[in-house]
Amino acid sequence: MSLFGRTKWNPAGKHCYVTGGSAGLGLSLAVLLASHGAHVSIVARDTRKLEDALAKLESARVSNDQVFRSHSFSIGTAEGANAALKAVMEEHSGLTPDAVFLCAGKSTPKFFVEMSEQDLTDGMTNGYWVQAWTAWAVTKKMVEQQRKGKLCFVSSTLGYMSFIGYASYSPAKQALRGLADTLRSELILYDIDVHIFFPPTMFTPGYEEENKTKPKITLKIEEDDSGLQPDQAAAGLFKGIQAGHAHITADFMTDLFRASTRGSAPYHNFFYDSLVDGIARIGVPFWRSGVDSLVRKHRAEHQQYLKEQGFPLQNGSN
Repeated sequence: MSLFGRTKWNPAGKHCYVTGGSAGLGLSLAVLLASHGAHVSIVARDTRKLEDALAKLESARVSNDQVFRSHSFSIGTAEGANAALKAVMEEHSGLTPDAVFLCAGKSTPKFFVEMSEQDLTDGMTNGYWVQAWTAWAVTKKMVEQQRKGKLCFVSSTLGYMSFIGYASYSPAKQALRGLADTLRSELILYDIDVHIFFPPTMFTPGYEEENKTKPKITLKIEEDDSGLQPDQAAAGLFKGIQAGHAHITADFMTDLFRASTRGSAPYHNFFYDSLVDGIARIGVPFWRSGVDSLVRKHRAEHQQYLKEQGFPLQNGSN
C-alpha cells in the first residue's frame, strides 16, 4: 500500500524494541506491533508487569515465527541503556532492532517552588535521559552495523507548550523535541528515520499516579481534557509512522500546537497545516488567555496552600 507514492511502513517480520513496554502506551504499542506480525522486545523495570505484558503479546500473535521477549532493566543511565540493548540484540543474532520506540517516562507534577533538587533532577532523568540514552546506544550500534531503521521518541503535547505544574516535566519533553529534530537531520547520513510522538493526556496507570501530586489548579485546567486511552494513542502513533511523519500527533488540539510551533519540522501536508495554523492563530491565544486567567484567580488559594505546607512566606513589602 502507498500514500502519495510513499510505501507504508510494515512491521511484519521486523524486530521492534519498545521501552516502557510493560504498561500504558508502550504496552498498547507493543501489542499493536505484535498483531501486525512484528517480533517484539519490551524493556521495563517491574518483572511482574513484564510477565503480564508478555502474555498479552502472545495473545496478539499472528505467526508461530514471531519472537517475543521481555527484559528487566533501568534505562535512565547510559550503562543501563547499553545493557538493555545488549540483551535485546542477543535474542536476534546480535543485530540492532529494525525499529525502536522510546515509550518509557514518568511525570510528577508540582509547583516549582516546592520541588526539591532531586525532583528537578528526576524530571530530566524520567522525561529526557530515559529515552536519550537508549537512542544514543542504539544509534551507535546501527551505524556500526550499517543497519537502516526507525527511531521514535515519545514527547507530549507539553513538548509544544506548557502551563502551571509541569516545571519538571515539560522542559524534558521539549528537550526531546530538540534531540529528535537534530537527529532527524543528522541520521539522514545513515538512512535512519527519526520520528517523535506528541500524545495528549493518556489515561494510564502513570496518569493516575501523577494525579496524586498534581496541583489543584493544574487539575482545574485539565478538567475538560478528553484525553486518549493507551490503545487510541498507540493507533495514532502507528498511523503517523506509516505516513512517515516526523512529528506525530493523535488529536486535533495537539495538531493546533504542532502547526503553530512547527519550526523547521517537515509539513504533514502544506495545505492542511496552513489551515490548522490559521485556526491556531485565533484559538491558541484564547486558550492561553483562559489558562492565565485561571492561574490569577488561584493566587489566594495558592498562598494558603503554601502556608499549610510550611513554606517560609514573609510579609509583603509592597
